[in-house]
Amino acid sequence: MGDPAGVGPLASLLAYQSLVQQSEFTFYLRGSMRALNRAKEQASLDCEIEHIEHPSQAAGVFPTALPVIDLECPDVAAGMPDVRTAGAIISSIEMCVEDVWSGRASAVVTNPIAKSLLNRAGFAHPGHTEFLAALAGDHGNCAAPHPVMMLIGGGLRVALVTIHIPLMSVASRLTPELIEQTARIVLHALPRYFGAPDGRLGMCGLNPHAGEDGMLGSEDAEVIAPVIERLQSMGAKVVGPRPGDTIFHEMLSGHYDAVLAMYHDQGLIPVKTLDIWGGVNVTLGLPFIRTSPDHGTAYDAAAAGHAKPDSLIAAIRTARQMADSAAQFERTHD
Repeated sequence: MGDPAGVGPLASLLAYQSLVQQSEFTFYLRGSMRALNRAKEQASLDCEIEHIEHPSQAAGVFPTALPVIDLECPDVAAGMPDVRTAGAIISSIEMCVEDVWSGRASAVVTNPIAKSLLNRAGFAHPGHTEFLAALAGDHGNCAAPHPVMMLIGGGLRVALVTIHIPLMSVASRLTPELIEQTARIVLHALPRYFGAPDGRLGMCGLNPHAGEDGMLGSEDAEVIAPVIERLQSMGAKVVGPRPGDTIFHEMLSGHYDAVLAMYHDQGLIPVKTLDIWGGVNVTLGLPFIRTSPDHGTAYDAAAAGHAKPDSLIAAIRTARQMADSAAQFERTHD
């Protein structure tokens, strides 16, 4: 459900209205009935909401109402975040992971959360991604997997080696081990989840002009290039390091199935420039499918009773497509 004070409740209702006639996108919400009814009334929506007890009931309800497994949550006003809701926000994530782990659902789509709010409540993880990885480790009784953030939008698939760290720290964090681990996860995902059997990966350089033969930095030649060569020697279709100012145009021209960017803004700027409203955040490396809208809680929009559901709708569509691709992959490689 995400933060009940954010745009999640309204966006969920609007996404339901958009997808209700398309049975392949059947979904249910683990969230607050009270928050949904408040959003429905505030936006004057003609949309039915129905409480269900179990995910198995969702398919029967979906054609006439948004199925909701109600979650006990303090009543809050739209646009007014409250730390008392942290427990319910966290519980909704945990229960959805349990649903996919047990086979009751095909994927998890998460509405936006406010990391600072959860942090004030003692949440020990930087955000959704790291928490989902920890939950996957708990369910598998093993070390938490390495999660990889991929942004999809505007014809691009862009995965990130480093994510939410200061720019001045990027070069020191870019180890050959981290770059190779991230690249392997993306290469593994491309045929399985995106129907790209060739798995063509374009790898960004770190520095301008990918280092210009060492004139603009040594990391491209000394850290990134050896990883590419090692992956190529194993048969992987990896190209680079390519300059960050041309590689995204190359993907749009059909050269790659995905691009691996070295840091946050290098990868997100092109995606958000091309598709600011419809971008999707996908977490690779987990033993289940997770997508989310590529935007935050938007408390101001929630307070005004407005939400653009485009990114949530795209996240639901992407989750469905990934689930279908994974099922087809398993049948083909059984």
